[in-house]
Amino acid sequence: MAKLLGIDVGGTFTDLFYLDEATGRVSISKASTTPGDLSVGLFDAMGHIGVSAGDIDLFIHGTTMATNAIIERKGARCGLITTLGFRDVLELGRRDRPHLYGLHGVQEPLIPRDLRLEVRERLDHRGEVVEPLDESDVLEAAEILRAKGVEAVVVCFLHSYANPVHERRAKEVLQGFHPGWLITLSAELLPELYEFERLSTAAVHTYLQPMVARYVGALKQRLAEGGFRRDVLFVQSNGGIMSSATACQRPANLARSGPAAGVSAASYLARLAGFDNVISADMGGTSFDVCLIPGGRPRTTEETNLGFRLPLRVSMIDVHTIGAGGGSIAWIDRAGILQVGPESAGADPGPAAYRRGGTRPTVTDANLVLGRINPGFVLGGEHGLKMDPDAASRAIEAEVGKPLGLALEEAATAIIRVANNNMAGRIRVVSVERGHDPRDFALVAFGGAGPLHAAALMKDVGIGRSLIPYYPGVLCALGCVTADVRHDFVRTVMRSLDELDPEGFRAMVRETVADGTRLIQDEGVPVERVDVLLAADMGYEGQRHNIRVTLPPELSPEGITAAFAEAYRSEYKQTLDGLPVRLTTLRVTVLGLRPRLDIGSWVAAGSALTGIPQGRRAVYFDGRYHDTPVYARAALPPGSELAGPAIVEQADCTTVLEPDTTARVDRLGNLILEARHP
Repeated sequence: MAKLLGIDVGGTFTDLFYLDEATGRVSISKASTTPGDLSVGLFDAMGHIGVSAGDIDLFIHGTTMATNAIIERKGARCGLITTLGFRDVLELGRRDRPHLYGLHGVQEPLIPRDLRLEVRERLDHRGEVVEPLDESDVLEAAEILRAKGVEAVVVCFLHSYANPVHERRAKEVLQGFHPGWLITLSAELLPELYEFERLSTAAVHTYLQPMVARYVGALKQRLAEGGFRRDVLFVQSNGGIMSSATACQRPANLARSGPAAGVSAASYLARLAGFDNVISADMGGTSFDVCLIPGGRPRTTEETNLGFRLPLRVSMIDVHTIGAGGGSIAWIDRAGILQVGPESAGADPGPAAYRRGGTRPTVTDANLVLGRINPGFVLGGEHGLKMDPDAASRAIEAEVGKPLGLALEEAATAIIRVANNNMAGRIRVVSVERGHDPRDFALVAFGGAGPLHAAALMKDVGIGRSLIPYYPGVLCALGCVTADVRHDFVRTVMRSLDELDPEGFRAMVRETVADGTRLIQDEGVPVERVDVLLAADMGYEGQRHNIRVTLPPELSPEGITAAFAEAYRSEYKQTLDGLPVRLTTLRVTVLGLRPRLDIGSWVAAGSALTGIPQGRRAVYFDGRYHDTPVYARAALPPGSELAGPAIVEQADCTTVLEPDTTARVDRLGNLILEARHP
């Protein structure tokens, strides 16, 4: 039995979930994120529930720190040493442009051109040396980079994925010249072809590494001073957890840390509740994150763009994000059209209603004005925020109502509708545009603002049911606690199946699995068992694009060929019989499965729960005010049934049931919303 703490540092709030398995105590809290020093908000959240560092057995951390550092360009000053002629790969990228219908836009590479230097060396695509590494060029580049004050260096040579010998020798030379530098070799970090993506990933990793290492070191020291004697664990972009040492070694894996934790928890809870196909919808203070989860497994991807010509190739949950959160600012564009987001009021100053100096209207302000949020309710408990509806009204009238000639309620409704339309569009992107009917899925809505909008999104997209977890406002923090240990590995093969050495391939798999298993053992996280998932990127000879194929256990050429044919037929409804098949990349996932939590025990039961409204208030729906019952979430026992319009309040968020929406409470305490579509 352990005391588990999950904490997710978002752009606006820092969310905490605490579970004492021995006593069954569950505590949650929200604190404002403190951008200047993220640990301040973290310890504020711990203080709210009276938990000290010494009370914790397992500390698991999700964060948007890495993503924010990229967006705000607050990473390390890095240098690059690359093959002669490839200095500008970071800016050339692929044939794309920042705006679909225009040629304007600004690109800001993580490594500026004067810090990108070339050396003489060359390998061919098979890793054979064409031109030896000129070590005098490496020393000359090192002199220049030291004079320019870099603190980290990326080494990325052409075709190094096939043979890293030149990169490794360059590292030895650089370490001898300047032992204090952090040095990243692209072939060690991402042994895959496509030099642009490999270089960009190495640049992201190196850009983040010093900042992440400083944060992790300072956090561990402060926790140790409070009596914490174990390692701090971090949620990766793939939804698994890793040690602090691994986080420092591979900081790019934190790029989607917080959102990935939320998707993992949504998938976990949905399976327990009997939903196989769901779409997770996480609406926080700054962004709206959505992910398709077919068959109980979140979609994953190996590449995402952190910005224009800034691809990152690491295994991650395929989360799509737009700037649509509770803090998203409503504004009128030059054409006189109302827009919402992507700019956010963030944690400071926050929405106008927070009374922290914000004067621009946000989605939260609109919900407050329409009566959907109780102005007397304190978000996050006694240490949270009490909002000012008058300040929200003034902001909406000044910035939206008067310019558009709308009454206060009409202006607030317009803000909500625009925000909902933006979010519904993103849900369609991950479902309809990928050939999935959203009517076959349930929506898992969470985040501090997600349950406020779930009923409207169901109607806009045509989804029949929505699951609101018992602790929706801190689900990403809960996802930290429920996450398994996971490590993903890639190995470039680049061989036709006719040329593949079966025993050599099996040896590669065994070696990679052993590396992953050893890493899980070294991290010391208690796991019940270790599972291995094997896949490969494959295609016909001459094709540029590959498909992902789950490999058979025996790893025979015949079995791999059959698995590829089945996957190709499933994707394209045909096969190209007679053409040779190429295996490009081996992908190995090593999972350390942690003990499952007894979520049903968190939901109180018995006569203390009443299911009776705690009050009523006027809430604006469909052009008029409705006398609406207000329920306390903790007073709704399993089996309770509600009919909209209704409001359900709890410490971490508010759930809105619109007219023509019903809800019931399942055995795990989830609210299951159902919408009647016209």
